[in-house]
Amino acid sequence: MKKKKLIAGNWKMNGGIAANDALVRAVVAGMGADAGCQVAVCAPAPYLAQVQMLRHGSALELGAQDVSRHEQGAYTGEVSAAMLKEFGVRFAIVGHSERRQYHGESDALVADKAKAALAHGITPIVCVGETLAEREAGQTEAVVKRQLAAVIHANGHCISEIAVAYEPVWAIGTGRTATPGQAQQVHAVLRAQLQAATAHSDRVAILYGGSMNAANAASLLAQPDIDGGLIGGASLKAADFLQIIAAARAATA
Repeated sequence: MKKKKLIAGNWKMNGGIAANDALVRAVVAGMGADAGCQVAVCAPAPYLAQVQMLRHGSALELGAQDVSRHEQGAYTGEVSAAMLKEFGVRFAIVGHSERRQYHGESDALVADKAKAALAHGITPIVCVGETLAEREAGQTEAVVKRQLAAVIHANGHCISEIAVAYEPVWAIGTGRTATPGQAQQVHAVLRAQLQAATAHSDRVAILYGGSMNAANAASLLAQPDIDGGLIGGASLKAADFLQIIAAARAATA
């Protein structure tokens, strides 16, 4: 039996009460009782309670876009894993390229965030990926392996409980996408790294996070080491998101 794909929408800093209501209701209705794959939406923190209520009783899971490395304390603006857990959060994105780029997040910080999420039963979606300059310099494999190694080192035997998202930075929001072959090549590298770290590497979903959309989802999801997608812009349009979910369902069948 094939492992179910995971499709996680990352709304980024988008949304509003009315828009969220319409989007989540449409996705839940379109998914039906059994989507045939795991589906989650990672909403901005102010909307977690709203999405929690909207998804109630459905197969749609709730995700957060970040989590603090700290349990509690004087960390203004941060949100702890314990807080997220109270809203039924199942996934938390850590180390997204935008956090690494705009907030200077290091590999060590990302590893600590993954550890904090795991301690509260939240699956961290650990993002790794190279810039265009790094790809052109032939450093893709070294970069992604370094980023994932930090998380493996910090989390030891729990590493089989994470998810990984490969997001080539040069393909996010640019309209460019890695070819299925390019994506598969990096996913295979990550798979081998996980296999060396744990006997339960088959539990780890490795998602493609570089502008997967309704048009290219099927070809990407057909690759042997692509277990799903971390979806940006397409997750804000119910019709597009549902097409990607349908592609994931078909790829699992």
